[in-house]
Amino acid sequence: MIEAREDVRRLARAGVPLGIKLLYTLFVAVLVPTFWAHYSPANFLWFCDVALLMTLAGLWLESRLLASMQALAMTLPQAIWGLDFLVRLTTGIRTFGFSDYMFNPTIALFIRALSLYHLWLPFLLLWLVWRLGYDRRALAAQTIFGSMILLLSYLLTENVYGPAGNVNLVHGPSLREAQVWMAPWLWLGVVIILCPTGIYAPTHLVLCRLMSPRNAAGGSRR
Repeated sequence: MIEAREDVRRLARAGVPLGIKLLYTLFVAVLVPTFWAHYSPANFLWFCDVALLMTLAGLWLESRLLASMQALAMTLPQAIWGLDFLVRLTTGIRTFGFSDYMFNPTIALFIRALSLYHLWLPFLLLWLVWRLGYDRRALAAQTIFGSMILLLSYLLTENVYGPAGNVNLVHGPSLREAQVWMAPWLWLGVVIILCPTGIYAPTHLVLCRLMSPRNAAGGSRR
């Protein structure tokens, strides 16, 4: 047990390998201009695309807080995306519809291949949190940051079908049609409440329980 804890300490002190930082940076350097040209700048308001950029900063800064925030934001939603994608890929059955664009032949295969980061990004974030440690301040920080992203998504995007429409579902629960059973601003309020209560908080509790005392720190490495 003591030796295992020492191994964790040595890994944390070692930080993030340079090779991982460089590979991830190269991937982001390819994805950003490609998505910018094919979709629109509004596409980068999606939480998953925000996480790509925040993770890049977290890797180079080796920041517990940034890594922990994105682990809260991404683990559960990307698990749902991955399930949606894999079920349709293997069975042809459409479930949630979040990965519909992955099966759209009008979108270049290369662009769809880049979107496969949805499958591996959560694992990278969880590994990064394990490596650097989980910062318990992430729950409050991501709640504030996520609410700001949702407000910008509401103000800067429209409820139209497509990757740049209804970003983060701020205009309704469906990517294909608007919700009509409540005022638009009221729906936005529901989403702002559901993100921390239904996504961030449960993930926070799991990470606090799974991380060792050494890796579930109250403060951030940076």
